[in-house]
Amino acid sequence: MAIGLFILVQERTFADALAIRLEEEPDVAVVAALDTKARPPRVFAGNHVDVVLLDADLADDAAFRLCAELSQASPAPYVVFLSHSADPARIVRAIRAGAVGWVGKEEPLERLIHVIKGVARGETWLPPGQTGEVLRLLLHSTEGDNDSAELLTALTDRERQVLVCLAEGIQRRDIADHLHMSPNTVRTHLQNLMGKLGVHTALEAVALMRRQLDDELSQRRMAY
Repeated sequence: MAIGLFILVQERTFADALAIRLEEEPDVAVVAALDTKARPPRVFAGNHVDVVLLDADLADDAAFRLCAELSQASPAPYVVFLSHSADPARIVRAIRAGAVGWVGKEEPLERLIHVIKGVARGETWLPPGQTGEVLRLLLHSTEGDNDSAELLTALTDRERQVLVCLAEGIQRRDIADHLHMSPNTVRTHLQNLMGKLGVHTALEAVALMRRQLDDELSQRRMAY
């Protein structure tokens, strides 16, 4: 089945141009290309939407509010932000609102297509070179949340194995082979563990895991 794509950006001409180019992809079906005056959940009614391209450069934090609203839909689409900037703090805000991708508006179309197909498989995509800083900020932003060690104890052994694989940098498509389980089972474990941890994306879950591992390492050093 083709990836159902919804485009929601500031400029209608940009939306239309993007739709025309993406419709040329055989496995992408553009459901709608609208400016931000539209109310996307209403348009979703009766339409199969897998991925939403959302303009990150809207005024007054409107993009983050829209993303949070889209994330409450059932089923929720994967949200990819389009922006002229790659500010790590804004990327973290997007992730915490439920986004799973961030692409520069100046990026080649080939990269955007690659990201669309990747997030449709359940992957998270960040600008090159920003992953480390985004993870650092995610760790910092969770310091006031519930204790990560307590949250992680709620995971089953298999859920924890999936999360450890992600934290070790194993690509999601390779985890199934690594753990000798089907891709659908991996997807189910990932959805379950994110629900237990109270996060929207796998990247937030990885940040919690890395925080615990850092805490455990610090405790072992203090013991010596």
